[in-house]
Amino acid sequence: WRGREGARYSTLVPSDEVTVNYRHGLPVITLMLPTRSERCQFTVKPVVTTVGAFLQDVQREDKGIERAEVFATDGSKVSDATLMEVLLMNDFKLVINNTAYSVSPPVKDKLSSEHATEMEDIKCLVHRLFVALHLEDHQIRKERELLQKLDHLKGELLPLEQMKARIMDSADAKTSRLLWVGLALMSTQGGALAWLTWWVYSWDIMEPVTYFITYGSAMAFYAYFVLTKQDYIYPHAKDRQFLHYFYRKSKKQHFNVERYNKLKDDLAEAEESLRRLRQPLHLRLPIQEISDKD
Repeated sequence: WRGREGARYSTLVPSDEVTVNYRHGLPVITLMLPTRSERCQFTVKPVVTTVGAFLQDVQREDKGIERAEVFATDGSKVSDATLMEVLLMNDFKLVINNTAYSVSPPVKDKLSSEHATEMEDIKCLVHRLFVALHLEDHQIRKERELLQKLDHLKGELLPLEQMKARIMDSADAKTSRLLWVGLALMSTQGGALAWLTWWVYSWDIMEPVTYFITYGSAMAFYAYFVLTKQDYIYPHAKDRQFLHYFYRKSKKQHFNVERYNKLKDDLAEAEESLRRLRQPLHLRLPIQEISDKD
């Protein structure tokens, strides 16, 4: 028999010498090794194994095979890069040395549903085995890494937290003093206006004075809005003044606010990762391992 490329083969062996059967959803190719004179089975993964990889496996099994090729039924050579899934869709010829084997794979669509069920069961079993053998170890290792990271971040944050507490106490004290000073000034202003109205001058004289004081206060509140883009609300003004004192004190004591915020963000992220990691852990991990690490 002569192929399209002009190669001559001494014999054309019937299809029963090379068989293709499906076992557990995977094709098993059985053929006779020429120099070893024994039948050998090759289980291939059709979606990932190429024709070239299959032929290499055959030659690796029998060192006496000098030539291994695959041809289509019309005599054209099948590329080594072709997937076995594509090759097994149609009949083909397997050439080993000078012998050509006619191969007729079974139609995959005609396979029984039992094979498909077995394949799904195998996939489920493999997944469960992977979880049992690897997932818990990975989660335990990842949890230890996160715990070490948390300890490291807390160690860096401890002196910064202490410094921040001192700065906040100082800023809060100054803000409170400022509020009391404002109350004292308003009380003094009210008392002075009352004294000038009833004991020194009359209301006819003091009315324009109070008007301009009120108008000046309105101008001050409007200037505050222009500068800060916020309404003059007492809680907001207090917080703004507190931050002003806080940052000024932090600069004097060389407190790195940006580094502190970065460490706090990293700590929150690590705690969230640990919380999400421990959600499946309580279903799989022995209780004593969790309690030991806690």
